[in-house]
Amino acid sequence: MRKACTAALLAIFAVLPIARAQDKPPLRLAIAGLVHGHVSGFLRGAQGRSDVQIVGVFDPDPALLRSYGERFNIPDAARFTDLNTLLDRVKPEAIASFTNTRDHAAVVEAAAPRRVPVMMEKPLAVSNADAQRIRRAAEAGGIPVLVNYETTWYPSHGAMWTLLKERKAAGDIRKMVAMDGHNGPRAINVQPEFLDWLSDPARNGAGALFDFGCYGANLMTWMMDGRRPIAVTAVTQHFQPDVYPRVDDEATILVEYPKAQGIIQASWNWPVGRKDFEVYGERGLAIATGGTGLRVALPNEPEHAITPEARPPDERDSISHLIAVARGARKPNALSSLENNLIVTEILEAARQSARTHTRVVLDESRR
Repeated sequence: MRKACTAALLAIFAVLPIARAQDKPPLRLAIAGLVHGHVSGFLRGAQGRSDVQIVGVFDPDPALLRSYGERFNIPDAARFTDLNTLLDRVKPEAIASFTNTRDHAAVVEAAAPRRVPVMMEKPLAVSNADAQRIRRAAEAGGIPVLVNYETTWYPSHGAMWTLLKERKAAGDIRKMVAMDGHNGPRAINVQPEFLDWLSDPARNGAGALFDFGCYGANLMTWMMDGRRPIAVTAVTQHFQPDVYPRVDDEATILVEYPKAQGIIQASWNWPVGRKDFEVYGERGLAIATGGTGLRVALPNEPEHAITPEARPPDERDSISHLIAVARGARKPNALSSLENNLIVTEILEAARQSARTHTRVVLDESRR
């Protein structure tokens, strides 16, 4: 009996160190900016988890800070109107940024010297100049910078990668079509502070061109293994000039690669919201419609629907991925990576120039 008890106790004690090793404290996460409408869903999601803790929230607007603080029960001591003060007082392990796009560089430049990783909402920057500011600050501070796209966490896109890139089931990619949009930020009643900067070319970079064009540029850069395109041609239009007088609300971008072509359709005019991605290879195709819809056609296989597998635990959502990256368990995935999104910014800036000048813009060959 005594031997049995001893053996049982030894078995329990053998498990305890493993349990303690796995029982890590929640990630200390700060929020920088409240003007991006996605922050509401992010805060709700974070507050429903045990592996992350919101330790501070920054926004320069006291009224907006108070509104979110009351809505999400954020104590006064965790609210800051100065980002540097927040960083020095609460010492977060990571930052999730929900500023306007133009302010992304300032957030990274504040976080990098303090060795705090940053994840921001897409896109990376309003210009190549700002993107390079982010790159320099990240390299100097030795921090990862991630860009969060809803489409990064789609099981349909993970399955598409496995099929087309790992298995090479459709041969070389020849054409990609990305369709991203909805019926406009005003029509879907985004928050006033969100609409204010989305319709400002200085803070958003453009209108639908940047807001939704970035999705396709991100996915195409991924499918092209991080290669920069040869050239970009774009057309933008104002279908609702009375609603969005300063920015485009419709954009089509042609992205040229040596042996492939990408077409990006970005819209604030569609009757329904959609985030679809089509990839056509030499011998087959894959069409993703939203997070889980996926249809494929392969040699000797007629077009049919398949059910994609769930993403790995550290790639199922932005928070899980950020925790893994901030804790040093892995590097940012290709879609979230700074390297990918520097190229995305090049594509978007070239598209903006092309639309303005009505010309085909060739990217700097020396950087390819």
